[in-house]
Amino acid sequence: MAKLIFASAAATIGIFAIAGLVFAQKNQFPWDDYRVEGDLTTIHVQGNVYMIHGLGGNVAVQIGDTGVLVVNTGLEQNSSKLIAAIRKLSDKPLQYIINTCAHPDQTGGNEALRKIGVTITGANVTGDIADAGQGAQIIAHENVLDRLSAPTGQKAAAPAGAWPTDTYVSGQKEVFFNEEPVEVRWQPAAHTDGDSLVIFRRSDVVATGDIFSTVSYPFIDVERGGGIQGEIDALNNIIDIAIPKHEEEGGTYIIPGHGRICDEFDVVEYRDMVTIVRDRVRNAIKKGMTLEQIKTAGFTKDYDARWSAKEGPGTADNFVAAIYRSLKASPSR
Repeated sequence: MAKLIFASAAATIGIFAIAGLVFAQKNQFPWDDYRVEGDLTTIHVQGNVYMIHGLGGNVAVQIGDTGVLVVNTGLEQNSSKLIAAIRKLSDKPLQYIINTCAHPDQTGGNEALRKIGVTITGANVTGDIADAGQGAQIIAHENVLDRLSAPTGQKAAAPAGAWPTDTYVSGQKEVFFNEEPVEVRWQPAAHTDGDSLVIFRRSDVVATGDIFSTVSYPFIDVERGGGIQGEIDALNNIIDIAIPKHEEEGGTYIIPGHGRICDEFDVVEYRDMVTIVRDRVRNAIKKGMTLEQIKTAGFTKDYDARWSAKEGPGTADNFVAAIYRSLKASPSR
């Protein structure tokens, strides 16, 4: 009997030890380079890619022997901080800036960063670039250029030095840089009409821009071509790209437009929430409810503590209103 009790106890201890190891592996601090300087945080995500947080929107930075590539540039007033943070990661020339949308929290530093950069022809440069050598290339979807620029005689949303210099109109744009394929994929009518996902294939990192956030409901900018179905489609595309390492954790890392680094499971949770709220609003529209009635119906109540921002476009009311306007504009979607 004593032997049996001892064996049972040992087995129980073994089970708890394995459970503890699994818990430790899932919750250990994974980042090998994590720097906090003032209001900026710089994290080595994996491979060639870093994330700089605290500039407005998150900035992804790819470094290597060839040079520096950045995804988004934060708010204009934080440009000098971003440049200083990049210089601490690499002294190589900045050659590429990629914008995931046209909003100022992601493009505000374009002009300042372009000025410190350089376009080196032959470094996977395609198309006619009239000002080759005069600053870094800015890559974005054509709709981003349309949003930042303006017809002659009208005031543009951004100075000419901040406009994309290399655009694409459908599918994706590809760059091979720092011995890594980088894909820039258009996501139609999602957060806006000019959204791109940026995929670092060797590093296994995806920068999503404002399609995905960990700190608020999605900002679906209907006035600038965004839509609820495009948002869901884009989130599904991120999930299709990401591959978890084990137990739905690790593997492909996701850099959101705002908030912390994530993996596939986080995006799945977000996609499910967006889809459920969309379905609730759509059913309410079919019943003839007005926008004000829908806002007061509490269709986001079970998610508000986690996702509703205190102010701005990511609040529950603004999220519901954007879904309503999007569905009214395209009832079938």
